[in-house]
Amino acid sequence: MVSSYVAYEAWNIRRREVDAPMSRGKVLFIATVYTHLAAFHIPFMRLLRDKGYEVHVAGCSAEGRKEEVEATGVTCWEIPFARSPYSPANIEASRRLSMLLRGHYFDLIHCHTHVAGFLGRCIAKATGQGPVLYTAHGFYFYRGAPLKNWLIYYTAERLAVRWTDGLIVMNVEDFEHARCMGFVPGENLFLVHGVGVDLSRYTCEGGSGEAVRAGLGVGPDDPVVTCVAEFTPRKNHAFLLAAWSHVVEEVPKAHLLLVGDGPLNDVLRRKTARVKAKNVHFLGFRRDIPEILRATDVAVLVSKQEGLPRFIMEAMATQRPVIATDVRGSRDLVEHQVTGLLVKPQDVRGLTTALVRLLEDQQLRQRMGRAGRARIQNYSLDVVLEEIQAIYSRYLSFN
Repeated sequence: MVSSYVAYEAWNIRRREVDAPMSRGKVLFIATVYTHLAAFHIPFMRLLRDKGYEVHVAGCSAEGRKEEVEATGVTCWEIPFARSPYSPANIEASRRLSMLLRGHYFDLIHCHTHVAGFLGRCIAKATGQGPVLYTAHGFYFYRGAPLKNWLIYYTAERLAVRWTDGLIVMNVEDFEHARCMGFVPGENLFLVHGVGVDLSRYTCEGGSGEAVRAGLGVGPDDPVVTCVAEFTPRKNHAFLLAAWSHVVEEVPKAHLLLVGDGPLNDVLRRKTARVKAKNVHFLGFRRDIPEILRATDVAVLVSKQEGLPRFIMEAMATQRPVIATDVRGSRDLVEHQVTGLLVKPQDVRGLTTALVRLLEDQQLRQRMGRAGRARIQNYSLDVVLEEIQAIYSRYLSFN
């Protein structure tokens, strides 16, 4: 079965190379899962295609959204990465990626996410590819991280320095860690404004969110708090639910919208029932985030750590005040007492107080919302596209 897969892929590589139109070269995006690529990197794939490059993508489609990436006209390769660095599935993923890179030469490889980013950089250099970029969407080692994170992930990144021609980071703390690892700002280290947010989609105009509220049975004057985040331990929904039980005691008409999906979905639903948290709505994965934010009064994100969270950027673009934990990435965006409020991780009383304060003060919400919209201009997709294009131009010919 393995030999037939190898034969098929070898034939597929030859067929694609014969059938492909003339291009200026080939670029490969690598990420552990297609959901990441679909959510964040399609604009940058289109940028390279518009510049005349043939774009390929490698990742695992187990979580879906591969079809969204394919719809952009890129060539997709199924590589069965696992999120956990300890998973034996990554052995097979390494073998398949190695085979792909032996059959292709890429003028640039852009790696994302921890597992695929490490394996991709290693195998790219072993197979003599062109320059290799890695975007750190938040190092797993950070101030306050468990010791094992430093032992495993910091060690891995130190090892990967030799395979990384350019490192892109999104927050100040990661930038400083990268400098300590030997990267040189402006030479092979670049700080960008995240993955960008389309400001034209996220505005307070164009609707009031009435349809969203009506569909959930939420009254037009009931205060709404929204959290858009994958249901994983890192996003720390349990902390939010612990505080919410106290919030509804003081603001009985308040509603909490939890948007997203993930491995902790069932666990969090059971916890909500167990603590008898009222007015909590699980919305699942949604594509109408702009409309949901227009139905929102306060946005909240209580992650244990972040890179540079796009949900916060989307909320600020929609002129919504943000409550976030005072962690790397979130504090790069939220200016305390100006665009929102920062609370200490696991401080249930502090989070409760912050939520109640904003829910009860409409003028404060509006003032912080306006400040957020002004601050987020530098994080627009247009700005980030220019930043990434400038980085690509160091390694590719755009003339």
